[in-house]
This record gives sequence, C-alpha cells and structure tokens, in this order.
Amino acid sequence: MKKADLKNFLDQKVEQYNQFSFIAHDPIAIPHRFSKKEDIEISAFLVATIAWGNRKSILTNANKLMSLMDDAPHDFVINHEVNDLEKLSSFVHRTFNGDDLLYFISALKNIYQNHAGLESVFSLKSTSKSTQAAITHFKKIFFELPHLQRTEKHVSDPSKNSAAKRLNMFLRWMVRKDQGSVDFGLWDTIATSALSCPLDVHSGNVARKLGLLKRKQNDGKALTELDKTLRKLDPLDPVKYDFALFGLGVFERF
Repeated sequence: MKKADLKNFLDQKVEQYNQFSFIAHDPIAIPHRFSKKEDIEISAFLVATIAWGNRKSILTNANKLMSLMDDAPHDFVINHEVNDLEKLSSFVHRTFNGDDLLYFISALKNIYQNHAGLESVFSLKSTSKSTQAAITHFKKIFFELPHLQRTEKHVSDPSKNSAAKRLNMFLRWMVRKDQGSVDFGLWDTIATSALSCPLDVHSGNVARKLGLLKRKQNDGKALTELDKTLRKLDPLDPVKYDFALFGLGVFERF
C-alpha cells in the first residue's frame, strides 16, 4: 500500500473508532464519570495502571476501585485517614494487589501535596518531540517514598527499554485534544506531537501487517520506530492512530 493510500486508510479508521460510542466499553469510561480535573487524572492514572488483561475484568475492578475510594478519588487521596485505608488492602487485579494500591495512594498524595500534581511532574521533562524521559522522571518521583520493591513493576520505565504502554495511554487520555470526545485534553503543558502510541499485542501486530513497524518485540525500541512512522503521517497528532491500530486489531481481527 502506498504511503498516501495507507494514510487515507488509517485516517478513515481513526474517524470510525474515535467516536463517543468508543467510551462505554473502554477503561477510559471510568474517568469520564468525573468532572473535576484532579478526579479525572487520578482515576485515569489508577485505571491505566490496571488496564491489562480482559477488558470486562478491567472495568469491573476499576469500578470497584472507585467505589473503595468513595467515588471521590482526589478527596480520598488527599484527606484519607488510616482507617480509610483498611478497605483497600483486599483489592486485587491480576498481580496488582492491596499493598501496591496502598503505596499508590501515598505516592499520589505526595505528588499532589509536594510536587503540584500529576501534570506538573509529567510536564517537567517533556519536550515537543517526546514524553519518554518524562515517564522515567515520573517514576523516580513516584517512588521517592519508602516502598516494597515489588510495587515498582507496576510503573514502566522507558529508559529500561519498556514501551510503557499503560502510561502512554494515560498521557494520550490527558493531553490529546479530541474531536470525538474520547480523550480529555486536560493538560496544555505537554504537546500532542510528543505523545507515543500505546504499543501492545494488538497495535503491534496491526502495525507490522501494515508495514509501520518491523521490530518483532513490543519494547521501547519498537515504540521509537513506530513513533517515527506515525509522526510522518501526522506530525501534530500521531497518537490518534492508536484508535485505528486498536480498532483494526480488536474489533476487526485485522
């Protein structure tokens, strides 16, 4: 397929899937329940953290997690008392357990009280070309409190050749200005042009079949390769093609 034909094909698929109807059965449905900026970004971050595995299970556990936080994630993070945390200890999603969640709550409180919030931390190391150094910086700040070593595996690090799929998805949600009313576009301090595609099995396989990606592993090097290709198709909004790759892979079995 010629480059112009490929771009037209992918643009059509973006238009097809980047619609309000996409929200209902996607993890992004959870932060769409909120209107306050801090509630949206905290719920989005936590939901993105557990967004792997069966989508029905993700949504079930994400809704359970919001309920455990009294459906007020920012207020819970900032104002919880010790006895409020007891109910979180039983939470489990695959390998993410109550110990991990308890640390995440304390780390988020530290970020909002001492680092001006999630947007501020991610923005500090973002450039007009990449957010990958920003993700590495975020992980450093996130784990500056005493913690169990096991919990670190739930926050990816691009400097260790991770594709950081879930954090790149979270950043897409927060940054991208979306005509389809799916992504929030809450953060003006990070350029949409710097965003990276959330690379996973589905998007990776479709990208390879379309000739957008050659590397076989879904790692940091593959993400860099895919970034370069997608930015040639749309330098200002390359991550919009996540809708096309995901839709083709999950809904059309491309």
